[in-house]
Amino acid sequence: MTPIRIAILIDMPLGYLFSVTIVAFCTATAVIGPRPAHTTQNFWGFWATFLINELPFLALYVLAGNTAIAFAQGDLVNPVGLTTLAIALVTTGGLVVLVRRALATEAALRRSLHEFGIDLPPQRRPWAHILLAPFLKRRRNVVRVGNLAYGDAGRRNLLDVYHHRNRPTGGPVLVFFHGGGFRIGHKRKEGRALLYALAARGWVCVSANYPLSRPFPEAHVDAKRVIAWVRARYEGEIIVSGSSAGAHLASMTALTPNDPAFQPGFESADTSVSGVVGFYGYYGPVDGPGSSPLDHLRDAPPFLFLHGDLDSSTLVEDTREFVARLREVSTQPVVYAELPGAQHTYDLYYSLRYSQIIEAVAAFGTNLDTRGTTRRRKAWDPPEV
Repeated sequence: MTPIRIAILIDMPLGYLFSVTIVAFCTATAVIGPRPAHTTQNFWGFWATFLINELPFLALYVLAGNTAIAFAQGDLVNPVGLTTLAIALVTTGGLVVLVRRALATEAALRRSLHEFGIDLPPQRRPWAHILLAPFLKRRRNVVRVGNLAYGDAGRRNLLDVYHHRNRPTGGPVLVFFHGGGFRIGHKRKEGRALLYALAARGWVCVSANYPLSRPFPEAHVDAKRVIAWVRARYEGEIIVSGSSAGAHLASMTALTPNDPAFQPGFESADTSVSGVVGFYGYYGPVDGPGSSPLDHLRDAPPFLFLHGDLDSSTLVEDTREFVARLREVSTQPVVYAELPGAQHTYDLYYSLRYSQIIEAVAAFGTNLDTRGTTRRRKAWDPPEV
């Protein structure tokens, strides 16, 4: 390589070019929204977009910061620097598209909940939290009581309880199961912003581990154990929820109330629930006949489904089918909100989209309570440690 070529290469703003190219690629993929032919856990589009799709503002900060550094270093005077700047500007337009899609979440939620008789109140978005602290989920007025055992399977039978410091009574109880395709995952991953937010409003929230990579129906039996554990400590409504595989568990729990086949050794326990919230769920078979919620359709408690139309892990078409078939047999509301531009795992951060979803879930649970269809919960009892 000649000295002239070496000098040109050294003079090129390679760091600026690299960072902008990465952001541009992820943004373009998120805007286009490629999806596989069928539900899969390892589609490349998910890994390229799940972060930037929920945190486009952070990508804007990266572009702005790197562009400012490149300008200060005089890197925008050569062709490569100017070309990179042009890419950054186009990418900014793509990020604006992602923000607009996230803003459209409220309208989608409002339309869907209106069918259930809920008028979602106008939302005052916490912009400071969204823009400056999306990774912050904890609330000062919420206590998390961690690693309580609900079974004898070690760490896979542990749960966390979130409650307000004042321990108010009368609020709903949310039981949440994490995702991970029944192979990975943990109770302190997805949904934590939701758990803290609802607990701050007087709910009691429970997030549970369950067996992974085990034959069906072991995880589903332990999901029932969680419900029985909660029922033994609280009177009143229980709303069961989950993300991806956790939505499968939540749905199966709601569709098989008090079924002895899923309650070996605790057949007499009341495992019925008052409502279900499924986030980007997988609802297909796990291991043969009888392992899908579609195999247990019945008159069920109210369901709220929330699924992104660009989900590239669990396809939205599968959830549409579940919704349609459940509506055919259930007399209770089956609410379905299709979220514009949403990808899988949109509940990892306190994002613009997820902040609106939290409000919708709170309205759904409050509506169940005000309808008076369930028993009231007794005074809050501290979990047994």
